[in-house]
Amino acid sequence: MDISVVIPLLNEEESLPELTGWIKKVMDKNRFSYEIILIDDGSSDQSWEVIERLHHENPDVKGIKFRRNYGKSAALHIGFREAQGNVVITMDADLQDSPEEIPELYRMIAEEKYDLVSGWKKKRYDPALSKNIPSKFYNWIARRTSGIKIHDFNCGLKAYRKQLVKSIEVYGEMHRYIPIIAKWAGFKKIGEKVVIHQERKYGITKFGFERFIRGPLDLLSVIFIAKFSKRPMHFFGLMGTLVFIIGFCSATWLGVSKLIAVAHEIPAPKVVESPYFFLSLTAMIIGTQLFMAGFLAELFSRNSAERNKYLVDKKIS
Repeated sequence: MDISVVIPLLNEEESLPELTGWIKKVMDKNRFSYEIILIDDGSSDQSWEVIERLHHENPDVKGIKFRRNYGKSAALHIGFREAQGNVVITMDADLQDSPEEIPELYRMIAEEKYDLVSGWKKKRYDPALSKNIPSKFYNWIARRTSGIKIHDFNCGLKAYRKQLVKSIEVYGEMHRYIPIIAKWAGFKKIGEKVVIHQERKYGITKFGFERFIRGPLDLLSVIFIAKFSKRPMHFFGLMGTLVFIIGFCSATWLGVSKLIAVAHEIPAPKVVESPYFFLSLTAMIIGTQLFMAGFLAELFSRNSAERNKYLVDKKIS
């Protein structure tokens, strides 16, 4: 199979017929073998009924329905697991991503041998204050911290080599930073393509102001996990050791100073009366705790078996 199109959705009953019809038109025109995997992330409207109808009209349309809302990362994780195409295309269900971009994205993966191609919505139709400005800020931080020179990490329109999507794990809210996860998994050839961004035709956006807080927190999580998930002792152990040594050296200096004063019969306050004694003691305790945290994290460094367990209510394949 040439292409798997993975589409997470939440309450998009109006846009699905037009979107799948548009994708079919593009695929037939370019003679691609394909599948469309629609992941219903706990919709409360008639989205699943629409998916069932679309499957009867076109067997290449497949569907997965979550029992409740888990989020976009969960939907992508399940979609990646089910995808059979040599190239996997992800896009949003709101018709703001154009299926006309699929042939060129496919070519960049198949012929130019990119591992991942991210769309760049150079001209956006989103509100400037609530989406455009925060998006530019987060993208700037992501570029500086990851070294990946793309403009739009969170663009829903992306193309992946099949080997990549089968090699990475997307959970929590990490879908925003899949290029970073891919890079740390060893997939180095990451590019981008300017794509058309269209105005939303139906419904309203599903992302609220909480994304302003989750964005930087997710980035910090990705960076930490990428660097230290398999060796947490290198982070916590180093920090704990340094803090403990600082506290121990300070306490030693206080003790030696007291002994020197006693030896020379110089009046000196008790060690326990000095505020530096308690600061030193606190540093040693914190250092020990950090070291133990690293030791315990090392024991549990393997991923939890429950991390990506989602309740699938229905499935069409």
